[in-house]
Amino acid sequence: MLTTLDRYILRSLIVNYLIAIGVMISLYIVLDMFVNLDEFAENASESHSVIPDIFSYYGNRIFQYFAQLSGVITLFACMMTLSRMRRINEMTAILAGGISLYRVAATVLGFGLATTTMWYIDSEYIIPSIAHKLARDHDDAQGLKTFKLRFLLDSDGSLMSAHQYDPKEQELHRLLILKRDENGTLSDIIQADHAIWLPDNPGSNHGVWKLERGFEIARTSESDTAFDPSEDIRRRVIDEVASDLSPQAIEMRQSAGWINFLSSSRLDELGERLDPASQGRIRHAKHVRFTTPIVNLLMLVLGLPFVLTRIPANVLGSVLKLLLVCGSCFLFTFVSHTFGKNGTPLPAWLPIMVFTPIAVFLLDRIKS
Repeated sequence: MLTTLDRYILRSLIVNYLIAIGVMISLYIVLDMFVNLDEFAENASESHSVIPDIFSYYGNRIFQYFAQLSGVITLFACMMTLSRMRRINEMTAILAGGISLYRVAATVLGFGLATTTMWYIDSEYIIPSIAHKLARDHDDAQGLKTFKLRFLLDSDGSLMSAHQYDPKEQELHRLLILKRDENGTLSDIIQADHAIWLPDNPGSNHGVWKLERGFEIARTSESDTAFDPSEDIRRRVIDEVASDLSPQAIEMRQSAGWINFLSSSRLDELGERLDPASQGRIRHAKHVRFTTPIVNLLMLVLGLPFVLTRIPANVLGSVLKLLLVCGSCFLFTFVSHTFGKNGTPLPAWLPIMVFTPIAVFLLDRIKS
């Protein structure tokens, strides 16, 4: 049950958290827009304003920015709340009332768990649902540019290419699909002049591409060798081909970091179907997804000892030390996640291994 003290602390935490979200995400957007405003302006004309493009681009990116900054936002809100309580001697009053400072820390950590839940919902449900929009560049915020497909891997091992994909109409032109067996050997070739996506259910990633003037070329007998002009082949007309490469999946894969947009369940589905290099990236992404909330809470624990004290003096000095320690943790995590994409779990867990002993040592020094 929440006590009066809990409700008082939580009110301050929520207010500071909302302020932190507004300030940090707005700053992120302003800096990015300042650097890339010329790309938005490329499509500007008398009949087309850059304003809708800017709102469309950053309206979706807000969720990605929140996922990247969630731990820092929570840390900022908690430290602002506790620093204020320390500055006006409320910590002394709490101790005088017979309440341990660890009880205050428990409330703060409970708030951290709640914001981590928000991060989980954002990363596992919201971002995967808008991943195709997050893959768009600044100069194509509305997703109107056509582009070529180069051997995208389907869930059954097939490779899809197309001379042109139209995101607005969700159409493929001059489609080519290379069907492969479990050993990766080419078995069938599918070609079509034109293809339109028909999902199994609205918004589903599973469905069929309806083909116009489509046909399939297949061997009449099994063989491990490449297609040979002299061997017997079978050619038949087909109207559709099943695929997991929906228009949303195709657009998403135009981003170099498309694996990071997937939910954990989708990462598990693709884990055994992609090439070895991609499998390593998927394993890395899964470990990062699991360790990120732990690192976010660890940063919060690292910061608590610097502001959770009854001594009101030198608050600024304590905050500077907090920024040094927590900033080192954040930077170390960023470097580990960026350069550790070879599939081994160690880089994702390294920040936890390094900074957990430091957090335990600092917590033990709190005079409660």
